[in-house]
Amino acid sequence: MTKITDDIEAIVEDTELPRRLKDEVYETIESRDGISLEQVTDIAKAVEHRYLDTRVDPLDPVGTVSAQSIGEPGTQMTMNTFHYAGVAEMDVTQGLPRLIELVDARKTPDTPIMTVYLEDEYAENREKAHEVVWNIEATKILALGDISTNVADMIVSINLNEDTLEERMITIDEVASIIEDSLGVQTTQQGSVIEFGPDQPSYRKLLQLVEELREIVFKGIEEISRVVIRRESLDDGEEFVLYTEGSAFSDTLEIEGVDASRTTCNNIHEIYRTLGVEAARESIIEETMDTLEEQGLGDVNVRHLMLVADIMTNRGTIESIGRHGISGSKESVLARAAFEVTVNHLLDAAIHGEVDDLNGVIENVIVGKPIKLGTGDVNLRMGSVSRGAEPSD
Repeated sequence: MTKITDDIEAIVEDTELPRRLKDEVYETIESRDGISLEQVTDIAKAVEHRYLDTRVDPLDPVGTVSAQSIGEPGTQMTMNTFHYAGVAEMDVTQGLPRLIELVDARKTPDTPIMTVYLEDEYAENREKAHEVVWNIEATKILALGDISTNVADMIVSINLNEDTLEERMITIDEVASIIEDSLGVQTTQQGSVIEFGPDQPSYRKLLQLVEELREIVFKGIEEISRVVIRRESLDDGEEFVLYTEGSAFSDTLEIEGVDASRTTCNNIHEIYRTLGVEAARESIIEETMDTLEEQGLGDVNVRHLMLVADIMTNRGTIESIGRHGISGSKESVLARAAFEVTVNHLLDAAIHGEVDDLNGVIENVIVGKPIKLGTGDVNLRMGSVSRGAEPSD
């Protein structure tokens, strides 16, 4: 291995590379034996040349290029919702519907899911992993036993399964207490049977109690209807990973045994509320890239998706691309009108006396003026050269 000396550091730090690339250059140098200063210079200059060569030229229409680069492959995407790869009976929206969900910044996805990673012994021991499962998955009464009604005596009877109670780590007394608190009734217990009824004899009230009983969550998180546990091979070996139907990101992160640094969900608004706007931006990039890769369109450059994520989050919140978000909040009247509901925008602008300064691309195209991109932002002037003088650069 080559030790990083002050001379090597001076060569690398003298380049125009960002910190991330400088660190990668250091790692490359350290991983090789006996590198001379000349070779260090060659490596640093080669990386710098490639970096400068891949930067966007001034006045390049990056927004238009990104729109084309994402929109064209989008025409090849399917409209289906597939089964989640490798997880039985779990549906997740993919393809074009998922891409539309993301750029529209929908408050809740059609198929919200979480991928929950576990810590230490919880990730290695199936029994410990199941403890986390029962703390996440919503446990309702039908999972714990059978319900029957006695109309003659106006009694609801619950025959609890003791094995299920033991597996899910909940006692008969806890079940009875939750029923009393939730329904406001008095319960009686006979072994594993819990009974209760309405205060006044009423068939309608009896049925209402049964309906309310079915909705009570005795353990777990109400929004999580099901959890699938899988053993997966990851970088550090095999471990148990949980997949959930439904998402409650902030509540899940607080559960003992959950690895908060790796756990994620497909609801960008939950990530924004829990971890902030930067995490939401990363999530938009990851989700859009994964959606494209699942459709075999992974050759779309990630920088186009980064631009979309930046625009959606640069005001500190998550905004949609459409007329209820970014396109509908542009300062230019003509740019807003060019997108959707043209008459409404023009009418409102006329009523309020709005002025369009024609600073953007869309409005200048509409009125037939040159746009300030590429050669359109370069002014050429005729100059005179005095006799005998050389033209200046």
